[in-house]
Amino acid sequence: MLKFSTTEPDDLIEPKLMVSGPGAKEPVTVASVFSKTVKSFPNRPAMKYKRKVNNALPEEWSVITFQEYWDQCFQFAKTLVSLGFSRHRCVNILGFNSPEWFIANNGTILAGGIPAGIYTSNLAEACHYITNHSKAEVVVVEDNKQLEKYANANLPNLKAIVVYAEAVNPTVSAKCSVPVYNWSEFLGMGSNISDEVIHERIANTHAGHCVTLIYTSGTTGPPKAVMLSNDNITWTLQTYVENFLDSVTHDERMVSYLPLSHIAAQLLDIHFSLYSGCCVYFAQPDALKGSLTSTLKQARPTYFFGVPRVWEKIQEKMVQMGRETTGVKKMLSTWAKGHGTTHIQLAQFGNGGGAACGYGCANALILMKIKEALGLDQCKACFTAAAPISVDTLNYFASLDLPVYELFGQSECTGPHTSSRAGAWKIGYCGRPMPGTETIIAPGTNELCYRGRHIFMGYMYMPEQTASTIDENGFLHSGDVAEFDGNDTPGIPAPSGFMKITGRIKELIITAGGENIPPVLIENEMKAAMVAVSNVLVVGDRRKYLAMLVSLKCEVDKEHGEPTDTLAADALFVGNQIGSTATTMTQAAQDPKWIEYITNGMKAANKKTTSNAQIVQKWKMLPRDFSEKQGELTPTLKLKRNVVCAKYEAIIESLYEGGDDA
Repeated sequence: MLKFSTTEPDDLIEPKLMVSGPGAKEPVTVASVFSKTVKSFPNRPAMKYKRKVNNALPEEWSVITFQEYWDQCFQFAKTLVSLGFSRHRCVNILGFNSPEWFIANNGTILAGGIPAGIYTSNLAEACHYITNHSKAEVVVVEDNKQLEKYANANLPNLKAIVVYAEAVNPTVSAKCSVPVYNWSEFLGMGSNISDEVIHERIANTHAGHCVTLIYTSGTTGPPKAVMLSNDNITWTLQTYVENFLDSVTHDERMVSYLPLSHIAAQLLDIHFSLYSGCCVYFAQPDALKGSLTSTLKQARPTYFFGVPRVWEKIQEKMVQMGRETTGVKKMLSTWAKGHGTTHIQLAQFGNGGGAACGYGCANALILMKIKEALGLDQCKACFTAAAPISVDTLNYFASLDLPVYELFGQSECTGPHTSSRAGAWKIGYCGRPMPGTETIIAPGTNELCYRGRHIFMGYMYMPEQTASTIDENGFLHSGDVAEFDGNDTPGIPAPSGFMKITGRIKELIITAGGENIPPVLIENEMKAAMVAVSNVLVVGDRRKYLAMLVSLKCEVDKEHGEPTDTLAADALFVGNQIGSTATTMTQAAQDPKWIEYITNGMKAANKKTTSNAQIVQKWKMLPRDFSEKQGELTPTLKLKRNVVCAKYEAIIESLYEGGDDA
């Protein structure tokens, strides 16, 4: 009987090769891909970064070549071995994206180990959970702030901690139960280990061995450790590049800014660069607080991936700039965006392609300048995933002639399962399944299930959760409800059209009347109807009608990353339109004009529902917007519904006071 899963990190899951096609590719390891690229491009830049000097960034980028990259990974691997680090053991990495993050990750792999990232936003308790659960022997942290999280911690497997971005604070290190080293000191500790020891470990690592752990965000319970094999990584990456990207070369440029603990950043930033020989530019730690555009304009990435909130933030900033534009400039901008929209509509699948008359002029005069201002003028393709994105946002970027290709994936399938691409995309759909995979929609539940060489090995040390996710035939049960628009790919069994996710099974609201309601679709319609609204949470499980919690767009405290009470530009713009003088969310919650605005927006969105059961009948404004630090959002900014519902239980109950009759 074929073995599809395991829960032990030292186990081996042989790749399931197909007879022909993409699924028949020869399995390879991450180390072999890395080695091949180093031999091909030893002196090409692998990484470029900037570090502040006297609190200012230098003009020039510091460069690490592929040969230097490999050599430092080798040094890291040697030091691990010198500490008694065994194959299939774990190293945790906790810090913002940097060359050291990459080197620690790939150095662990060369030593036959398993790296596991930890989100920088995790509190000490969550960090300890992952370090204990993964039985990590070494933890690599960015600075003393992260080191503090390991003070006075009881971690029996831990042997050493490494700090890479600043000098170790002796007061903090004295509180740690294991030795604490700075980065350069650590790299030099393995000089007595011969190269042959590392080469032997590389040779004894098979494609079916676990090569990395991705800890889930823990939206429902403690985080699970997704075990990904070498073959999961290398097969997925090669298959995706060959089928969804055009003419990839070693001249590509990427910007690394999303958390490397997440599968998207791991696959794109770390492994795509190893596969293609391209250069990665590191953004600054405050990238998501405003500095990302500056890095984009310097790096000019050829591929760019952003979670929906990143695209929404760019949209908000661009819309505000548009509001401040007047006269002829405003007229030209509107004219150009109209041509951009038409061009993108024609570019979508089934619409014939081509360009409308006047598009070339509009692109040269206006649209290209907008792309240059964003740093995306040389970008071959932009992508989004990890959370639902509104059609309004996709249409906005379409008007700038910047198609944002949506894809669907999970950590459990090594990132992508379906993807859009140039020539094969439709706004509102997540593209088509990767060649070499199989997809089914489960009868009754409409759950998306699929299998292929991208399916993970299992959840480490969690047999029950693994068995409930990967069935006896190797199909991954995604937990997502999906639909396809038809079989329009010749030679591939249905369903093979464009896929749309309509909700998650665990998030479905089952009303008192027994209707299954996907809340995300309704929430997106509400936000599309009200530009001032930041977040919406639809409730109504086992109730007679739906209701919702609403927050307005507010300014964010840049130092702490927390939403404030002060209304942001979009909300102030709407407030001016409706005649409100409110400048805070607290004031808006009591303002009749804002109450009327949200009530009317709710009614407008309700007109787009497909059944009376999906109509939202009541709403209340929250005292503050959602945030990751308060535990309401995951690091990829997905809503933790159970957390929000528990936190605002009293407000939710007030929506149903006097019974469930609206």
